[in-house]
Amino acid sequence: MSREARLALSLVVEPGDARLRDLLQVHDPDRVLRAVRREGRLAGERLPEAWVERAGDVDDRVDRALSRAEAAGLRWLCPGDADWPSSLDDLDHVNALHGTAGAPIGLWVRGTASLRSIGEEAVAVVGARDCTTYGAEVASDLGADLADARWTVVSGAAYGIDGCAHRGALAMGRPTVAVLACGADVDYPRSHASLLSRIAEDGLVVSEQAPGEAPLKGRFLSRNRIIAALGQGTVVVEAAVRSGSLNTLNWADQLGRATMALPGPVTSKASGGVHAAVREGKAVLVTSGADVLEELGGLGAEESALAAPSTQLDLLPPAARTTLDGLDWHSTRSLAEVAAGVRLSLREVRSALELLERRALVVRHADGWVLRPRPDAQVRSP
Repeated sequence: MSREARLALSLVVEPGDARLRDLLQVHDPDRVLRAVRREGRLAGERLPEAWVERAGDVDDRVDRALSRAEAAGLRWLCPGDADWPSSLDDLDHVNALHGTAGAPIGLWVRGTASLRSIGEEAVAVVGARDCTTYGAEVASDLGADLADARWTVVSGAAYGIDGCAHRGALAMGRPTVAVLACGADVDYPRSHASLLSRIAEDGLVVSEQAPGEAPLKGRFLSRNRIIAALGQGTVVVEAAVRSGSLNTLNWADQLGRATMALPGPVTSKASGGVHAAVREGKAVLVTSGADVLEELGGLGAEESALAAPSTQLDLLPPAARTTLDGLDWHSTRSLAEVAAGVRLSLREVRSALELLERRALVVRHADGWVLRPRPDAQVRSP
């Protein structure tokens, strides 16, 4: 019965209401629903009048929601179901933000994929709706890089950064998850109808709002907690100082998830919030998908871009690099002199010099060895 009770409560109480979170930590959903319907009482609890009023026709609300869900191909998912991601339950253990708190009482899901499975390695990518060309390109590349490393991109399907991140993931043929502030059957924004349809084919469109519900302003802030909770980390790409994307970053921080920011030009107001997050220590600066994976400690993370490009010196064995330190540009040095200067054995230095000669880094003369010009010329890693 608790699945049905949860569904009914989701139609009576605005999702994200901290008061419902607190009640469900003490009472099971069936008891709360009976109390809201005035069929029972919760000792010491005074229920909000709005809940009681809306519960008057809750049976009709349930019927309408299920009918619309069936027509749109939506399904109801809630705690206890096999596909429910346990990461969402973490929301019950953090403080409220802007009056919103708690794990979703349930989610409406569009698409056949398993939210639990594709969300096992997920990263939230969010940012400005009114993004720059730079931001759009960076978000698309980031989405593609993460998807190529077989991570699931989670975002809000909004204009700007969100849409670009989703498209980047889709371009790699990988599923992505869109979390909406309206019903999962509502194409919002309307011009993203085809994008949402593509997302639902291999990934998922999800919402805690009932089918047909409109995207009210407060619902965007409330859905941000779900985006943050589904990801093992959140990356913000282009966000102004008062951007709602920073709300998602705050949720990720509260949840103990990795918080990352991909910066724009220092003169760009569109990135002011991102720069502030980095400056205040609220987010780690990242520049690529590889940086994100490194921060998450995920498989597929490559070495930081700061370590590249490699030079011939970087690619040499330690003994060969040490031997180079014992040589000079202008005067020749014998094998014995080099060995004494770098404190290596004659055998180690002889072997190193032969390698360095083959690499055209040193020149052999009758009386010893000398460095060849430009031993630091850059080369490609093998």
